[in-house]
Amino acid sequence: MDADGTPVGYMERTRLYYRALGYSNDYRWSHYDEVPFTPLKKPLAENTVTIITTASPPEGPPQGNPRLKEVWSGRIDGAPADLDTEYSAWDKEATHTKDRESYLPVLALQDLLAAGRIGALSESFHGVPTKYSQRQTLEQDAPEIARRCRAEGVDVALLVPL
Repeated sequence: MDADGTPVGYMERTRLYYRALGYSNDYRWSHYDEVPFTPLKKPLAENTVTIITTASPPEGPPQGNPRLKEVWSGRIDGAPADLDTEYSAWDKEATHTKDRESYLPVLALQDLLAAGRIGALSESFHGVPTKYSQRQTLEQDAPEIARRCRAEGVDVALLVPL
């Protein structure tokens, strides 16, 4: 929200930002004619939940190369205090990533588990660092995340973009 409480027009702000950088073609946002989500088959209190973040692992991208962003996983019970956000695109003037819970809400989900609001937490959380390639997301990253979630019996994924 802006200082006056009005929502920030994220898509328009991004469009103007890239135009200011000299790009003549606007970014083509992903969209679906039919939303690829499925209603829950059982109450949330009976589902296993995982977290999917767009942050990189604490040590950063492989070999320190920001172009080598790839799907990764970490254990929820040993979640690091911080993840790498240096190579992610976010408004570093308007916000910060000093609060891990804002992009990896492990403690909040543990509270929901303790209160009986969710059935279980998966053993792992997952990371899909942003690469701005819709093709790679659809053909590589999403299927890999889905495979990892199925392997752990995950019913619900909480998507937390940075």
